[in-house]
Parts: sequence; C-alpha cells; structure tokens
Amino acid sequence: MTTVHAKGKAPVVFSTSPERGVDAAARALELVLASLEDSKAEDIVTINIAGKSALGDYMVVVSGRSNRHVAAICDHLVTDLKDEGFGGPRVEGLEAGDWVLIDTGDIIVHVFRPEIREFYNIEKMWSAPEMEDGTLH
Repeated sequence: MTTVHAKGKAPVVFSTSPERGVDAAARALELVLASLEDSKAEDIVTINIAGKSALGDYMVVVSGRSNRHVAAICDHLVTDLKDEGFGGPRVEGLEAGDWVLIDTGDIIVHVFRPEIREFYNIEKMWSAPEMEDGTLH
C-alpha cells in the first residue's frame, strides 16, 4: 500500500498488525509525518512494507529543496523522535546532504535532494505490483 501525503490533506490512518498489540510503528509514523510536514519536506510518500521486508513496517520517502534543507529536515526529525521518547535513530549520509537515511527500527526515512531522488526512484521499486504464483496482483 502506498500513500501520498499532500499539504492540507488529513493524515492517513494505518491498520495495526495483530502480532504487535499496541502499534508503536503507527504512532511513530504519525510523529515522523508531522515532523516532516513541519520542516516543509516535499513530496512525502509513505509505503507500507510490513510483511514485505524485515527492514521495518513503513518506508517514508521525501525531498528537500537543497543540501541545507535536507540536513535541516533530518536534524528536526531526529530531535522530534528523541523528544517523544523514541530514542536516537541511526542516521547515514547527513554530512553530504544528498540522500540521508534515518532508521528508527520500525520506520525507514529517506530524505533526498530532488535530483538524487529522481535518479534512484526507490519508491517505484517498493510500490511495484506483488507477484504471487507467477501472476501480478
């Protein structure tokens, strides 16, 4: 399931996975999306990867307008996560500010400059139709 968040739209409610009980991932996702919108991140895309990958439950892909904007988005998100008790996420690529990966455990956030995001196009890879028994669904 892919959800595109646009400014002025209501947040999307995600279902909880039965094995988790209280869905901490959905709560963290709410915080992540609010932080990204507050930082004026652009083209926010959320991809539900639960059951598709052991990497986490959600992947969020966003753009910043420049290296400085990418770094500011990431700094703000890391601060918000710590302030809300989610601990310190792993962060890679912050020095360059072209593509920063923030891993909270349940959520993987990719913050790109637009040109880098277009080149790698990772959301297309993750939102491809599922294959089951050799047929597309």
